[in-house]
Amino acid sequence: MSDTILNKKFECFDLEIENKIAKLTLNRPEKLNSMIRSFWDELPEIITAIDQEALARVIVISSTGKHFSAGMDLSVFSQNNVTSSDNKNKKEEGRFRGSFYKNLLKLQETFSCIDNSRIPVLMALQGGCIGGAVDFASASDMRYCTEDAFFCIQEINIGMTADVGTFPRLPYLIPMGLVKELAYTGRRLLADEAKESGLVNKVFKNQEEMMNYVMDIATQIAEKTPLAVWGSKDMINFTRGRTVREGLDRIALWQSGMYHPKSDMKEAFDAQMENRDAKFEDLYPLKKDFGL
Repeated sequence: MSDTILNKKFECFDLEIENKIAKLTLNRPEKLNSMIRSFWDELPEIITAIDQEALARVIVISSTGKHFSAGMDLSVFSQNNVTSSDNKNKKEEGRFRGSFYKNLLKLQETFSCIDNSRIPVLMALQGGCIGGAVDFASASDMRYCTEDAFFCIQEINIGMTADVGTFPRLPYLIPMGLVKELAYTGRRLLADEAKESGLVNKVFKNQEEMMNYVMDIATQIAEKTPLAVWGSKDMINFTRGRTVREGLDRIALWQSGMYHPKSDMKEAFDAQMENRDAKFEDLYPLKKDFGL
């Protein structure tokens, strides 16, 4: 799979992997990097392949042009028969609604692949992060943006409710009252307020400065043991919507199965004592046939 994913030409993304860091770049600036039909197929294919094959230790997602992304392209609505006038006259309304429900679940899985991946995902945003792009950003592990960035839950402005990931995730990133204000009004959340509310980790003057910083953070993560990084991501994501007791039980279960003081911990201590960089083993690829 690794040869396939690295050599494949994508319509919406450019993929580069170097020094155990995967750089995934939205590449349709002339169309404001809107999320056309192929976007919803390509993103999970790429993220899943990197995770399944353990091709990188960190994923950095960035964009090109004036705006990060204008969100879901209107063509996706028509392709999924969401806005087709013919649907109003369908006799088999239940069948149509059932198909719409299943199609929507598939779209949601596009961003859930980020949650499900063992690999941390960092996102660097410039300009507009609009509509479906907010769902996209909410799924990433960390977000950074430029001074000209803004976030907009655009769906309310076109007569619908955001439905592919914003509301299950955003309340864990910023205060609930602010989530509701953005959702009900469709106003723009500017970079300084995004930083103040906790949506982004840091704001930069320009994209070059931002990318230098984000790549440095990615490098620091890539230097750590990927097993412990995976465990940290799993623990943090698991605790959303659960009790402290459930979280404690999960980490105890993880540690009892994954904790190996004679491997990663020994290497970490030895490296510190010898004043050198630690060399940790990569995660293992995930076997589709469940073989050992």
